[in-house]
Amino acid sequence: MISQVEGLAKSLNTTFDHHTIDLPVLFKFLPPFLTPKIQQSFNFNEIVKDDSSFPDIIISCGRKSVIPNIVLKKYFKKKFNKDLKNIHIQDPKISSKNFDLIITPQHDNKINSENIIRSVGALHYLNEEEVINKNNGENVITFVLGGPNKYYNFKKEDLEVHFEKINNNKNLKKINVIASRRTPKSVFNFLSSKFNRLEFCYDFSLNKKNYTNAYAEASHIVVTCDSTSMISEAAITGKPLYVAKLPNFRNDYRFEKFLQSFKDLNIIKEFNGNLEHWTYEKLYESKRIAKIIIEKFNLDK
Repeated sequence: MISQVEGLAKSLNTTFDHHTIDLPVLFKFLPPFLTPKIQQSFNFNEIVKDDSSFPDIIISCGRKSVIPNIVLKKYFKKKFNKDLKNIHIQDPKISSKNFDLIITPQHDNKINSENIIRSVGALHYLNEEEVINKNNGENVITFVLGGPNKYYNFKKEDLEVHFEKINNNKNLKKINVIASRRTPKSVFNFLSSKFNRLEFCYDFSLNKKNYTNAYAEASHIVVTCDSTSMISEAAITGKPLYVAKLPNFRNDYRFEKFLQSFKDLNIIKEFNGNLEHWTYEKLYESKRIAKIIIEKFNLDK
């Protein structure tokens, strides 16, 4: 969620402050349509303690920030007697009339409203300059690991199958294995212990620079299927992008719909161990949607 809101803010070429929403216990499990639109429903005082300047836009993402976005817009409008725009990323599960703009991915449930922009995949905070190609023609795989969620267990045995495919390829100059915040340490340790030939380079630092460098030097990219965000990020490179499928324990229709849309755009293929070369138009949705917002809200004037 942080990646999405900051990615959009940066693409709007504006300065921004990032605030994390904290909900009282009473409101943590309430859906937005049942949550009262009051300042007491979140850490309001903490967010507005330095409210000397008027924000032009409020951007929120995810269930917990739906009501705070609406309350903050009303507060700033009343305090400064000026109107501001509010944007929510993902389906807010309440009337779209509460927002000037809603951004939802195409693979999510459809919302019928005039103030909707649909994104191809997820917005994110990477930009093209950070992943400029540094590959010199050698076969280099960057394998990005997600982690367990409501649909995938992310068992080490399931990852082992894909790593065996890579390990059997002796024509690889380097294999970057990059962990994410959701990657279980036990799974990462298992993989790094079993697949330990010199070409394997493991990174659990969660350092963004290491992450973008791994994309820059890759000839091919593999991302586990559990993260639409990471697959969307990898698509900014324009490089052959494989998805490592994992067994699901729950209906993953939303993920399958997302993956099919990327297959239709010739962005991804399922990883079977073979390395192919193909091209597609780089996906940079944060930049594309930012241009629409700038024009819609006359932000360049």
